[in-house]
Order: sequence, then structure tokens, then C-alpha cells
Amino acid sequence: MLYREGMSLIEEVAAYLDGVGRAESKALSRESSFLYATESMRLTTRLMQLASWLLLQRAVNEGEISAENARLEKEKVQFSATPSERGGPGFEDLPDNLRDYIAKGDRLFDRVMQYDQLERGKVPELSSGGENGIADQLSRLRAAFSPAR
Repeated sequence: MLYREGMSLIEEVAAYLDGVGRAESKALSRESSFLYATESMRLTTRLMQLASWLLLQRAVNEGEISAENARLEKEKVQFSATPSERGGPGFEDLPDNLRDYIAKGDRLFDRVMQYDQLERGKVPELSSGGENGIADQLSRLRAAFSPAR
């Protein structure tokens, strides 16, 4: 599901940037046009890096490579265009379509990173406060299955 969603987003963004996005960018001011070029390049870079990760994961799922080989290859995938705080001068002037695709790309990135962490056996640390039932249950499970000290 994650694979199909990611690849679909890549196709959508490519079609947008080649079609409607190109027309939208021509209507922007010089400053906004520069920001459009920068953000669209960041987006495509991030999506290509995600595609590499997704293709490796698919190869493992289909038995084409081992999980260990995929892990080693995934280490080579450097996410240089990671989501950061958006905004700044001119960001709101970008076309809604581009900002929507940036947000979708950021959400996909977050999901892939969560999956990657879980795959590596890393569970996010949660507080064990009373208001968080899941964190409390995870703490109990950790205590039950942790080796005795």
C-alpha cells in the first residue's frame, strides 16, 4: 500500500510539474518563480529518494533481495531534502497545488521514516504517563519481555 501510494504520488507530481505546474509557475513574480523552482526541486529530490527506499522494500517483499542486503542499500539512501519547517517569505504565494504536493511528500516521508524505524526494531519512546494508554501498555510489555537485570 505504501509502495503504491508513493509511486502514485511521484507520477502525480511529475505530471503536475510538466503540465499545470509549468503554466502556474509562469504566472508568478520573479521572486516567487525562484522559490517555486527551489521547492519543486526539493520535492522531486525527496520523492526520488523515497522511491529508492520504496523499491528496495518492494524487492525484499517479493524475495528478490534479502532484508539484510536491503538494509545495507537503504543506508546509502541519504535523505538530503528532508521536510523542514515550511513558510518564509513568498511560500504562501506559491500555487496551492505545489504546496499540497509538498505537504503530501512530507507526509509520505514521515510514514516511510516511521516504517523504517519500526523495521529496524526501534520503537519511538513514549512517556508512561497515565493520560497515554498506549504508552502505558508499551511500558508494561517492555517490562514483561525485557531480560531480568
